[in-house]
Amino acid sequence: MDYQQLITFIMEMVGTIAFAASGAMVAVDRAMDIFGVIVLGVTTAVGGGAVRDVILGIVPPAMFQHPVYTVVATVTSCVVFMILYLKKELLQGHNRETYDKVMLVMDSIGLGIFTVVGVNTGIAHGYMDYTFLLVFLGTVTGVGGGLLRDVMAGVPPYILVRHIYACASIVGAIVCVVLYRNFGAVAAMVGASAVVILIRYLAAHYRWNLPKLTREE
Repeated sequence: MDYQQLITFIMEMVGTIAFAASGAMVAVDRAMDIFGVIVLGVTTAVGGGAVRDVILGIVPPAMFQHPVYTVVATVTSCVVFMILYLKKELLQGHNRETYDKVMLVMDSIGLGIFTVVGVNTGIAHGYMDYTFLLVFLGTVTGVGGGLLRDVMAGVPPYILVRHIYACASIVGAIVCVVLYRNFGAVAAMVGASAVVILIRYLAAHYRWNLPKLTREE
């Protein structure tokens, strides 16, 4: 495993843990049992990558070829469940604000990392010159798992109603492609993921939202 592959693997592990934690937290908040928590955690962590692999014709998807990601997501989901099961007060009262902040951090880290992983996967399969495809792959990998999570949890998809989410992934994917072509893989992955996380933080802090119509009662 060379230096670039090591950096990629480490980022994938961090992203897997972050997204699995966010999925598990949503499941716990929806009063699901431990099986539901694991399913949502794993789906959030590997769902976007599975969709990306199908688009690229990678069969079976990486989650089945390299089950370490699914195992890590499962373990993470179980840990989150146990923590919140033993510390139920973390979901109540003034602790709710802390819970929401942790959820934001986990979701933002996962979004940033998996956006650049999606772009990197497309480049690794020979699509360096296909900018639109790379951006699409990055966005699908970044938001796909969270979209599946929200649909399975029965809540409005986060990417459609809250702050700047999919747009942050799109911007990050574009930045990743530009940096990759000029400075190489490592700089692109680190720099672009940081851009996505920063946009998500600023959007949440300043309550940035895309324009939308509200129904008057």
